[in-house]
Parts: sequence; C-alpha cells; structure tokens
Amino acid sequence: EVQLVESGGGLVQPGGSLRLSCAASGFVFSSYDMSWVRQAPGKGLEWVSGINSAGGTVYVDSVKGRFTISRDNAKNTLYLQLNSLKTEDTAMYYCVKGWIITNPRGQGTQVTVSS
Repeated sequence: EVQLVESGGGLVQPGGSLRLSCAASGFVFSSYDMSWVRQAPGKGLEWVSGINSAGGTVYVDSVKGRFTISRDNAKNTLYLQLNSLKTEDTAMYYCVKGWIITNPRGQGTQVTVSS
C-alpha cells in the first residue's frame, strides 16, 4: 500500500522559510518521479514542482528561484525547501507519485504565510 506522509508546514512571516518533508513507503521510491502539489483556500490543486528518478527538477514559474525540490532515496523521503515565502504561497501542500496532481496523496501539511 502506497503511503505518503507530509510534514514540516507551519505559520511563517512573509520572506520566511520552511522545509517540507514527505516520507514515502509501499513502493520503490527511488524508481519513481515525484511531485509537490498545493491547494490554496477556495482554489483547485496546483502542481508546484517535480523531480524525476535521476534527480532532474522542474518548477512552476511562480516558485522558480524560491523553492527547491530534492530527494533522499536512502531515506525514502522527498523534500521541498521554501524560501522567500509570499502570502500567495499559503496552501495545503501534498506530495504525489509522478506528475499527475490527482494521484493519491497524503494528508498534507499546511503552510500559512502571514504577518
């Protein structure tokens, strides 16, 4: 059974930083591309960033230069470093297998950017 457990969210002021983690189990993590998606209050799911099994990364334009996705295959863990946070980054953040935003995901971790 695929399990994805996100953590690391919180309340942060604009310009602050957070590091999100996603602990994966139930599949061969190192063999799969992974993505982070988010859902802001009252809005639909948005793909944020992805990393392939070889470590290549892609980002949505709105987070380029501010967010960094990475993975530790030895720990079966996906990360998202969030820097220079903006109020519009406020959302529930989820990790998913692959690139499809509607793929099964965990419970998410809430990121709130507010002064």
